[in-house]
Amino acid sequence: MLFTLIDPNTWERKEYFDHYFSKVPCTYSMTTRLDITKIRKAGMKLYPTMLYALTKTVNHHREFRVALDENGRLGYYDRLLPCYTVFHPDTETFSNLWTDYAEEYSAFCQAYEEDRRRFGSRQGMTAKPGMPANCFTVSMIPWTSFDGFHLNLQKGYDYLLPIFTMGKFYEEQGKCLLPLAIQVHHAVCDGFHVCRFVNELQDWLNG
Repeated sequence: MLFTLIDPNTWERKEYFDHYFSKVPCTYSMTTRLDITKIRKAGMKLYPTMLYALTKTVNHHREFRVALDENGRLGYYDRLLPCYTVFHPDTETFSNLWTDYAEEYSAFCQAYEEDRRRFGSRQGMTAKPGMPANCFTVSMIPWTSFDGFHLNLQKGYDYLLPIFTMGKFYEEQGKCLLPLAIQVHHAVCDGFHVCRFVNELQDWLNG
């Protein structure tokens, strides 16, 4: 894990960062529908496939990897890893797992399955120990679809990494669609960047 400091005085987003981080702190969310027809027809497991696709796309763009380190310094990670939720039906609670990212899809899925096998049944909010700082959050609400989803974080204006929430997929006009809510900090990420992210993610899902 490499964290590269950003010089705010020479950063091209200095004016925007100062405005949306300090003067008018602002996060926002966007909900879209992803066409997952192709991966469903291919028999690919939905959750690990989406974790891989999200992480792959996040790691292509620096604006999604900008964060504050433990000393409050601005910088960006060389790559992010997914931290994701697993549900425990017996207690109706969830636990967080994380999986190291591998560029090769099959290698990532294998690591995911191993983490689920070793830690998936553990109770408590953090089931797999040793979570590194360069993790971003992904969760799924597979019991219902939604058109909008917003997280209200009391101290969220210092959190710069993206947060992704998926819903229940459904069929419409011959397509299989998956709701995806994306929450970002406006100080580091504009609407253009979110739209580019969604388009690239959809391109990967289309094969």
